[in-house]
Amino acid sequence: MAHISPGDTAWLLVSAAMVLLMTPALAFFYGGMVRASSVLNMMLMNFGAIAVVAVLWVLVGYSMAFGNDVGFGLLGDPMQFLGLKGLMSPDAVVGTVPALAFVGFQAVFAIIAVALTSGAIADRARFAAWIVFASLWALLVYFPVAHWVFAFDGVTATKGGWIATTLGAIDFAGGTAVHINAGAAGLALAIVLGRRIGFGKNNMRPHSVPFVMLGAGLLWFGWFGFNAGSAVAANTTAAVAWINTLVATGAACLAWLVVEQVRESRMTAVGACSGIVAGLVAITPACAAVSPLGAIVIGVAAGVACALAIEWKFRLGYDDSLDVVGVHLVGGLVGCLMIGLVATEAAPSGVSGLFYGGGLALLGKQAIACAAVLTYSLVMTLIIAKVVDMLVGFRAHEEHELLGLDLALHGERAYELDATDMRTWVEPSPRPVGEETPVG
Repeated sequence: MAHISPGDTAWLLVSAAMVLLMTPALAFFYGGMVRASSVLNMMLMNFGAIAVVAVLWVLVGYSMAFGNDVGFGLLGDPMQFLGLKGLMSPDAVVGTVPALAFVGFQAVFAIIAVALTSGAIADRARFAAWIVFASLWALLVYFPVAHWVFAFDGVTATKGGWIATTLGAIDFAGGTAVHINAGAAGLALAIVLGRRIGFGKNNMRPHSVPFVMLGAGLLWFGWFGFNAGSAVAANTTAAVAWINTLVATGAACLAWLVVEQVRESRMTAVGACSGIVAGLVAITPACAAVSPLGAIVIGVAAGVACALAIEWKFRLGYDDSLDVVGVHLVGGLVGCLMIGLVATEAAPSGVSGLFYGGGLALLGKQAIACAAVLTYSLVMTLIIAKVVDMLVGFRAHEEHELLGLDLALHGERAYELDATDMRTWVEPSPRPVGEETPVG
């Protein structure tokens, strides 16, 4: 029987649960950002991603991502682990953990990647169409890209993906596979669905900043499982990733607030939360490749770059509702590319970037990986979104958008604040005998 470490297994299972929590956390973060009339629709899109991807991952997703490569490092064999066959055996292990523990950990990565794309089309997408899109995007975009980035030779299968094994770019926890991938998809979705009614004119400020802050706090918590859990062991690598995740995120939050102060003479709660997410995104690929000082540099760069990038949609005219492009695409690019500059061989990844005497080779590899994932995701998402739109209609009807998607599509409201609907726990006073009950 293969050796299984109880400590490593426990850490990976806890990390998987923490990463799963990130998708409901994202629902709060995104839900607070939208208008009150569409908050349930926005949150339901995130919960829908959990349901869809969980099923697809067990059926074919894990096999497509981590099965033996079927050609040029582009895709794992969909039939090898179909329905997770053969992985319940005590001899099925990945490193020092049961294979199914690794399957579960990677499943929640797939879930959050799909959920992230929903923020680009808030307030205007039909839920049924979103479920169709999420299914196709997971199958045709995320699962193949996960194979490129996360499938290493001899770890889960004999032959892995081209970025991980042939190119040799560093992406410890998913800067390319999750964040650049989702960010590029968000841009494509925003292009296909078009702008919200009143974009750039009407008030579209967050309806619940406390929701946003709750979501950001839970995301920060869950991200320790995301990054430190990617060590797939309770070891020094996990500890380095944990510390780097903490300090890079703090640095990004502060940097975003400074940008706000310089540009607008104020610091906002939403800005702090956005800075937190930008820092988490940027340190994701780099958390095992840099020192804590390098993590601070990456955090500052991400906080500044993403705070500036969210203005692009107003200048270029695309409506990325919740700044998936400005935070996840840009933050992912910053983190991945800066590995080529500030990576140090003293970190667990053991490779030095330009500033530590490593030359330009690593930066070149990082740039190729970023460009490949960005291009593939953008093109494929444009195609998938167009097909979904033609087949079932992706965008909500104008009257539904104006009414609010919660009531129009789901028959529900997040807040029952209408005075005619209010109820009281106080029992009404008995009506005097003989008094007629009014009609209506």
